[in-house]
Amino acid sequence: MKKVVVLTTGGTIASKKNIDSGLLESGVIDGNELLELCDVPSDIGIDIEVESVFQKASMHITYPDLLLLKQRIDFHLNKPEIDGVVITHGTDTLEETSYFLNLVTNHSKPIVVTGSQRSPNEIGTDSFVNIKHSILTACSPDLYDVGVVVVFNERIFHSKYVKKEHASNIQGFNSFGFGYIGIIDNGYVHVHQKPITNEYFQIKKGLPEVDIIKCYMDSDDKYIRTARESDIKGLIIEGVGRGQVSPKMVDEIKRCVEKGIKVVITTSAEEGEVYTTYDYSGSAYDLYKNGVILGRDYDSKKARIKLMVGLASEYPNIERIYDPSYH
Repeated sequence: MKKVVVLTTGGTIASKKNIDSGLLESGVIDGNELLELCDVPSDIGIDIEVESVFQKASMHITYPDLLLLKQRIDFHLNKPEIDGVVITHGTDTLEETSYFLNLVTNHSKPIVVTGSQRSPNEIGTDSFVNIKHSILTACSPDLYDVGVVVVFNERIFHSKYVKKEHASNIQGFNSFGFGYIGIIDNGYVHVHQKPITNEYFQIKKGLPEVDIIKCYMDSDDKYIRTARESDIKGLIIEGVGRGQVSPKMVDEIKRCVEKGIKVVITTSAEEGEVYTTYDYSGSAYDLYKNGVILGRDYDSKKARIKLMVGLASEYPNIERIYDPSYH
């Protein structure tokens, strides 16, 4: 019989209505109660172990929480009798946690992250079907050596590119330009594509502060200056198009680089990557010449997670951390 460990962390999938306000209170249902509500049928032939790691709204998750979650995954997957792990999580930061875990865990066995857009007590809840499908996915041999995946609304996404695409609809996640890697249909897991490479970073010191600053028409340097004057180690600039920023931002970006802050330029576009196409003040080429790292096709959130992990692992050539040809 297959055995799966379900690690619960809170979120909408573990929420109830607050008696006083009538609004949802996130993460108040513990793991055992959640799985009892889920009522996973015994005929699927899977032994399920549940552990409540913490119970939080996902916007309340901290760096120590991420490291604790990694520790619990390692603890369980190092047991030969465990076939896979499922993590239930709030959707607001699910894409960040799943990608963090993808970078810092090194297991062949499946690691699946899921959540829900509706609470377990709402009509039409997606809580229980997402949990059931995640458990089935965690048992699938086709998901070995794939890295961390996200299961949502019958689809399997890779953590590197998955994004929350809708604030409330049960089709909450997507991977723009890449699509989902598989589906769950009538209780069967079908994997259609897999990544050809996976990365692993060994954390050697605490996760550093890395900020994100968004660029827009005529944006200036005040937020970059504030970031520089704070004790940050990295800065993600979310540019536009091929990685352009307002010329008013350039001098302060240079000062960040001179100070030793690792600055990465990404794009707000859903598809395509940062590239040195243009030569003018604020272009990706201009920034690159002045020591800014090209963030390729990473969105700003994933770029931030990768830079944090790279710095914490003392990656030997941080300037090439987003270059697929280097790994």
